[in-house]
Amino acid sequence: MLTANPNPVHTEAAHAVPDSRRTQPPARRVRRRQPDTGSKKPRRSALLTVLMTLPLLYSLMPLVWLAINSTKSREQLFSTFGLWFGDDFALWDNIVGVLTYNDGIYLRWLANTVLYVAVGAIGATLLAALAGYGLAKYEFPGRRAFLAVVVGAVAVPSTALAVPAFLLFGELGLTNTPWAVLIPLLVTPFGLFLLYSYANEAVPNEILDAARVDGAGEFRIFFTMALRLLSPALVSVFLLEVVSAWNNYFLPLIMLNDPSWFPMTVGLNQWNNQAATADGEVITHLVITGSFLTIIPLIIIFLILQRFWRSGLAAGSTKG
Repeated sequence: MLTANPNPVHTEAAHAVPDSRRTQPPARRVRRRQPDTGSKKPRRSALLTVLMTLPLLYSLMPLVWLAINSTKSREQLFSTFGLWFGDDFALWDNIVGVLTYNDGIYLRWLANTVLYVAVGAIGATLLAALAGYGLAKYEFPGRRAFLAVVVGAVAVPSTALAVPAFLLFGELGLTNTPWAVLIPLLVTPFGLFLLYSYANEAVPNEILDAARVDGAGEFRIFFTMALRLLSPALVSVFLLEVVSAWNNYFLPLIMLNDPSWFPMTVGLNQWNNQAATADGEVITHLVITGSFLTIIPLIIIFLILQRFWRSGLAAGSTKG
């Protein structure tokens, strides 16, 4: 005998719940239906690969030549193929010769270069940060004119200013002193403009206003807050200034006469030119080895700082 369901509403609801659950696709099926973009191989262009390989070879070939020929003696330097090693591995003998030749003057040139790089690069980066931050965050009379002068100074090559700078320092009695090299290194129009552009975007005005409301002074705001936000640009400017100061040649060449104040660039050129004199000794193997030793600190500095540079850029790219 059939009996009626005493509660038909609950029965329909009970059957409706499983039906509604069956109509909803499981989460795994939805994820499987999404397109898998990671499985697709990136498109490669043979032409672009060749075009990128040519500048790479052009950049690495002098370094490879320098590293190989630093291992050769003076006799084998001119009697063997330039892009392959000689019969004797004379790298250690060449290094000892570089460090001991002419009473170890190379070490003095190395110390001078480190002095110029440390004072010039750090000072130029700090001054560029102060000026760029001030141009970006403060309003004052002549601000646009000063910015126009900075942009115009970027286009002026440093060699065009070398002779006027020599005449100016000659009137001040600073030629043949380290100040004649250090003071021009402290001025970097490109670094100033780069930090000005970065400060406009990376340093919010709201943070500065909040710090002023809390009673912080302007220098405290700059050194405790702004410098941290400017760190990627600071590292970029510092690396550029280190390379510029390390490879500086023309300015110390015309400013300095005393070999004890020469940087390595001018000193090695003096070694290379002494072969043209009447009683000059040919030490081409020492010049090549000394040149090879000069690039090692630059590589080390870049490898140390590039991780801070890349991490800072990645952190800045995630800020909304």
